[in-house]
Amino acid sequence: MKRIAIDMDEVMAHFSAKCLELFNEDYKEKYTSEHLQGRRLVELDTRFEEKIGNYLEKDSFFLELDVVKDSQAVIKRLSEHYEIYIVTAAMDFPASMAPKYEWLKKHFGFLNERNFVFCGDKSIIQADYLIDDTPSNLATFSGEGILFTAPHNWNVTGYTRLNSWLEVEEYFLSAVPVAH
Repeated sequence: MKRIAIDMDEVMAHFSAKCLELFNEDYKEKYTSEHLQGRRLVELDTRFEEKIGNYLEKDSFFLELDVVKDSQAVIKRLSEHYEIYIVTAAMDFPASMAPKYEWLKKHFGFLNERNFVFCGDKSIIQADYLIDDTPSNLATFSGEGILFTAPHNWNVTGYTRLNSWLEVEEYFLSAVPVAH
C-alpha cells in the first residue's frame, strides 16, 4: 500500500485564517486571506512578527483552528486505499505538540494516532507522496511532492498543485478501481 504524508497547518487546518482573525482583533485591521496572496503573514504586516509567537504559545490557538473544507471526508476515503501519515512541523513551537495532537484526535479520530509525526525537518519522512503548502518541505522530500494551495504559495511553480481536497481526491482516487 502506498503511503501519503499530509501536512496539518494550511492543508488540514486553517492556520493563517486564525492568525488573521486574532491580528485583526488586536489591531482593528480588516485583513483577509486575499491580502496574503503570494506572501507570508510577516510580509503582509511587520507587526505579525511580534504577535505570531504569542498566538502560537496559547494551547487554544491550535485547538480552535477550523478544518479545511472536505479534508475529513477525503482523507477518510484516501485511508481506504493508502497509508496516511500526518506530518506537522512542531519543533519551532514545541508547546504546540499537545494541542495539535488533540486537534487531530478531535477532527480526524478515524486515523491511527501512531501515524501522527511531529517533526522539524520533513526530509526525514519516508512516503510516496507529501501534500504540503510549503515549497521548501517539498524540495527536500524524496517522494513526489504535491503543493496544496495556500495564500502564501500562490505564485509558486514547479510542483503538482492541488487547490482543494476534492482535487486531492480526484488525483489519488481516480485510478483506484471501484469495488462492486
